[in-house]
Formats: sequence, C-alpha cells, structure tokens
Amino acid sequence: MKIAFKNIALLSASICIALALIWLLTPTLLLSLWDVEFSEPVGLVSRRAAPLFAGMGLMLFKLRHVGPCPARTAVSSGLMVACLMLALLGVIERFIGHAGPGILLAVTVEVALALGFHLAN
Repeated sequence: MKIAFKNIALLSASICIALALIWLLTPTLLLSLWDVEFSEPVGLVSRRAAPLFAGMGLMLFKLRHVGPCPARTAVSSGLMVACLMLALLGVIERFIGHAGPGILLAVTVEVALALGFHLAN
C-alpha cells in the first residue's frame, strides 16, 4: 500500500500546528486528557515544545510538493523515529502510572503517522 507524501505531510503539518497552539495557549487541555497534573515546571516544558511543533508543521507544509529525494526520505525517517519513540514513551508512561488512559490516543496517532510516513516513501 502506498500513500501520497503530500497527504501525510499536510495531515502531519495540521496536527503539528494544532499541537503548537495547544501547548502554547492551553497546555492543561492535553495534560488533563493524559491525567497529568499541571505545575509551573510542566508548563515551562509544554510551552517550549510549542515552537518545535510549529517548526515541524511549517517544514512539513513546505515539503508537501517535494518529490522523492534524499532530503524527503531523511525528513520522513526522522519523523518516523520521533513518532515511534513518542509512542513507546507513551506506553511506558501509561504502564508505570505517570499518565492516564488518554495517552493511548496520542500513541495511536503517533503510530499511525509513523506508518503513514513509511508508506509514503
């Protein structure tokens, strides 16, 4: 099965921009979904994650029309690794009790995105 890179890039860019806005403006939204208590140190880390998501979103949006090439493969591979690592961390945090069942929604999205980038290359 093959999917268009443009589609996975646009979907991922949209998710990244949404996450950037959420982490910047209302970090408690996702934290409460994951049953993680808000504190100022957690807020600091959350707000600092926002620019990373914004940057990834912009990068993916600008790459959406790029044809197969080493740079696109590198971006896809990097995002696959990042998504799979996030998914693994989410499962571990859930297992040891640091996050509630809501983290499994994030894990599902992360695995789906990793698979999407794999199928787009």
